[in-house]
Amino acid sequence: MTSKIIGVGNYIPSETITNLFFDKHIFLNEQGDALKEDNASITRKLQKITGIVERRYAHSNEVTSDLGLIAAQEAIENSGIDPETLDYIIFAHNFGDVKFGTIQSDMVPSLASRVKHSLQIKNNFCVAYDVLFGCPGWIEAVIQANAFIKSGIAKRCLVIGAETLSRVSDIHDRDSMIYADGAGAVVLESVEDGSGIQSHLSASFTYKEKDYLYFGKSYNNESCPSVKYIKMDGRKIYEFALTNVPEAMKQCLDKSGFSIHDLDKIIIHQANEKMDEAIVERFYQLYNTPLPPNIMPMVIDKLGNSSVATIPSLLAMILKGELEKHQIEKGNVVLFASVGAGMNINAFVYQF
Repeated sequence: MTSKIIGVGNYIPSETITNLFFDKHIFLNEQGDALKEDNASITRKLQKITGIVERRYAHSNEVTSDLGLIAAQEAIENSGIDPETLDYIIFAHNFGDVKFGTIQSDMVPSLASRVKHSLQIKNNFCVAYDVLFGCPGWIEAVIQANAFIKSGIAKRCLVIGAETLSRVSDIHDRDSMIYADGAGAVVLESVEDGSGIQSHLSASFTYKEKDYLYFGKSYNNESCPSVKYIKMDGRKIYEFALTNVPEAMKQCLDKSGFSIHDLDKIIIHQANEKMDEAIVERFYQLYNTPLPPNIMPMVIDKLGNSSVATIPSLLAMILKGELEKHQIEKGNVVLFASVGAGMNINAFVYQF
C-alpha cells in the first residue's frame, strides 16, 4: 500500500511584480551602506543568475491561509471526493498569516485548522496541523501523509503548501527580489495498484549549516532592530545544494528500484534557475549519463520563489495542461526534490 495523488490545485496570485518594481528601491549591504551598482545592474544580474523576470504577490486582503484554502478547494474539486472523508489536512508554510502592512506572524490556531474551518468540515477526526520545514515543507508533509496512509490510520489526506514571502522580505536587501507568494495542494489516497509514491528520503543538516537561511534585522540600520526578515547566505546555500542535493536525489531514486533512464520528469523546488540546472546536471553525472532534454520544467521566470508552494503549484500546472512543453502521462516516473532552511533536503519518487 502507498499513496496516490488523486487531485491537484493551485493558486497563483494575479498581482504581477516585474523587475521594474524594484527600480526605486534603496538596496544596502549588511553594514547598511548603499550598494555601488545601480538598480538596473542589480536586477539584470538577478535575472541572469536566478532566471526571474517577474513574480506574483498576494492581494493586500489575502493572507497565507487564504491562498492555501483556494488551492485546497481546487484540489478537492479535482479529486471528486467528499471533504468529510479526509483523515488529515497538513499545511506546510514557514511564517504563518502575516497581514499586509503588518510585521506580526499569526499561527494560532494552525493554518490547517483555519482551512478545515473554511471548508466547513464537520468530521472531528479529520486532523489538521502545520509543518514548518523550510522550502522542503510540502514534500515533507507529503512524506508524513504517506506514512499515515501506509500505516493504515488514514485513507485520504489533503496536503497544502502556501506562503507569502513578500510580507517577510527586507526591501533594502536585494535578495528580496527572488521572493514570491503562492499556493498548491494535493489530495492523496491509499492505493495498492503499484502506482504512487515509490520511495522517499529526508535529511537535516544542522551541525554547521543551520543559519544559512535565518531571520535577521533589516540592512537599514535606522529601521526598528526588533523587526526581523528572511535572510540568506546565497553563496553557502548554492555550494551546499550542489554538494548535497544530487546525492540525496540519487539515494532516493536508487531506493525506488527505477533506473536513471526510467525518469520522465524532475520537479525540483523553484529556488534559482542556475542552481536547479546545476543540481540536475550533477545528478545525471553521478550516473555517468548525459542530461536529457526537457526533463526539468521551470516556471521561476514568471512566478519567482514561493517557497513551499513552488512544487505543488508547478505540478498542478503540468497536470492541468498549462505548460506546453511538459506533460505527465500514466506510468511516468517523476522525481520530486527540494532544499531549504534547516538546512533540509528531501525527495520522493512517484509513478503516475
